[in-house]
Amino acid sequence: MCGLSGEMRFDGTRPDLAAVERMSDRLAPRGPDGQGVWTRDAVALGHRRLKIIDLSERGAQPLTDATGEVTGVFNGCIYNYRELRAELVALGHRFRSTSDTEVVLAAYRQWGTACVDHFHGMFAVALVEHRTGRLILIRDRLGIKPLYLARTPGRLRFASSLPALLAAGDVDTSLDPAALHQYLSWHATVAAPRTVLAGVRKLPPATVRVVEPDGSHRDHRYWQPSYTRRPEHLGMDAAEWRDAVLDALRTAVQRRMVADVPVGVLLSGGLDSSLIVALLADEGQRDLATFSVGFEAEAGDEGDEFWYSDLVAREFATDHHQLLIPSRRVSTALDGAVAAMSEPMMSHDVVAFHLLSEQVSRSVKVVQSGQGADEVFAGYHWYPRLADAPREEEPQRYAETYFDRSHQDLSAILRPDMLTEDDVSGRFVREHMAVPGAETALDAALRLDTHVMLADDPVKRVDNMTMDWGLEARVPFLDHELVELAAACPPELKLADGGKGVLKEAGRKLLPPEVVDRPKGYFPVPAITHMAGPVLERVRDALSAPEAKRRGVFQDSYVTALLAAPDRHRTKRGANALWQVALLEIWLQTHGI
Repeated sequence: MCGLSGEMRFDGTRPDLAAVERMSDRLAPRGPDGQGVWTRDAVALGHRRLKIIDLSERGAQPLTDATGEVTGVFNGCIYNYRELRAELVALGHRFRSTSDTEVVLAAYRQWGTACVDHFHGMFAVALVEHRTGRLILIRDRLGIKPLYLARTPGRLRFASSLPALLAAGDVDTSLDPAALHQYLSWHATVAAPRTVLAGVRKLPPATVRVVEPDGSHRDHRYWQPSYTRRPEHLGMDAAEWRDAVLDALRTAVQRRMVADVPVGVLLSGGLDSSLIVALLADEGQRDLATFSVGFEAEAGDEGDEFWYSDLVAREFATDHHQLLIPSRRVSTALDGAVAAMSEPMMSHDVVAFHLLSEQVSRSVKVVQSGQGADEVFAGYHWYPRLADAPREEEPQRYAETYFDRSHQDLSAILRPDMLTEDDVSGRFVREHMAVPGAETALDAALRLDTHVMLADDPVKRVDNMTMDWGLEARVPFLDHELVELAAACPPELKLADGGKGVLKEAGRKLLPPEVVDRPKGYFPVPAITHMAGPVLERVRDALSAPEAKRRGVFQDSYVTALLAAPDRHRTKRGANALWQVALLEIWLQTHGI
């Protein structure tokens, strides 16, 4: 819900309102229903609104609380805002709207930065204390809602998207070699706080940053579940774990129906999205709007999973919408999807999500989506290989199963000035896995995937693609209480039945067996997987463009070899290497870098 932006000055000058307005204009697709700008002393805030809760103008932002002490902008949804509002009223707070934004402001006045401990939801928040001039920046526990930062001497700018910061101007757009190393190692993922641009950072998930008027700041990481077995779960058998997971998921799905507009579901036909539909039907939802997308087959690869999504739609009598995309449409839609990316994302389903979101936004403003279940419940194929790794070997085993390339491989791909001396991606993994709080090698891997890789790949992808059409996507598998429960769940229950075993057992209580026992599917986009004609033409144009030659990121011999056999070169994880290289260039050129 919405897009926020702002600027804080540390040099005694007033904020640049024109720059804030340019950021706000660039965020217009995220919030097509309203806009506003506010300034006081050294801070200016901008906002674009998508009306989901309190559709009246009383919910417009930037919003100042009833006492006139705090002004803020907010992106996301606090699912328990009604309960919190009642609690705050009992504590003496007054409200002029029924919006969750005003609840956020009152909660901050009541509890300070500890307000985050009271929130169930997804959120990025910027608050200004009128008396002190402090700026408080907050991001939700799982990083579902983004918050990008650009700091220069005397100034901090922030926004819901990286392109919005570029619209403001004066950003260092040189490439960050460490981020580039991660991009090429981790399937295009770049971990917070980095982005591929040296001048842009992002607030890490589960972080509160307090920025003082002199520019100094302090960060507080307010949440990190323990990936260990808890005393309260001792003695639970597999059936009890199944029921506990199902109950927690039911609560998560119900929470995400909070809205003053209808809520639909993105239905792929896989276990995760099908469970969401089944739980809503079990709670009495009727004529639930569901949406599926598929693509033309290429090189013998099927491009849709309609058989499964149709089965689920029939089973639960949903109001189902099916979208089939011809291959020629993929290439024409590619540039729109790239323009919507805050950072380059190479996963093939980016284009699918963008096209699907365009269609879905014509029917509803809010959808639930199944992202996150594979990381939270160990659904990917590499997790069994990590399960029996000795603790001292887990970083190396993780690199062998998860990384696209080794540090040594990058020396043949990148030009010397773009290559870091040490293996920064491998070091990141080693340091993360050495942190206390993970009981087994699998626990350490799931913690890394859920709290680092997930936020900066599938979650970011869904947010960017849906919000570009003014569509809010909610992800119940990332309900923080469900994530806490899953973190404590014994690894063998998650690994059972080929992965996501405890979730599959929950599914058997609600879903047709064909959905639970089907082979694991991925969002297929064959035209990109196999570099079909028009997509390959777009790739060649990008890599031969003057900007690419001037930038000189990749070695010419490597690019030549990729272009000579576009469908042959694969990373260790099976991704098309040409697509990964070209996507970075396409993204940079699309955003004028």
